Amino acid sequence: MSFGRAVKRKFKSTLAPVFFLSLVTYFVWNANQGEHGLRSYSGRLHLLSQAEEGKAAAVAEQAAWTQRVSGLRDHDLDADTLDERSRAMLNLAKSNDIVVPYGQNNKLY
Repeated sequence: MSFGRAVKRKFKSTLAPVFFLSLVTYFVWNANQGEHGLRSYSGRLHLLSQAEEGKAAAVAEQAAWTQRVSGLRDHDLDADTLDERSRAMLNLAKSNDIVVPYGQNNKLY
């Protein structure tokens, strides 16, 4: 019987450390691999940088279009911009202009 008691005593003495070690392992694994872990955080940082690049490109495009449209406003009508747009829309050219034909799918904005 002493052998059985020794086995029970060893089992009981190792049960708590094994349980807590497995609990700590679970939390460490989730801290690295989990939904809110370090890998997920780096993925979200990568998505954030892509979104910021997209925003910067959109702001630059908006500024370009705002600049282009501002020349066609009533209070500040730019003759060159108006001439360019009217020629592009009506497909007209002056005698000394160079005309570059585009395909039908390519529109000139």
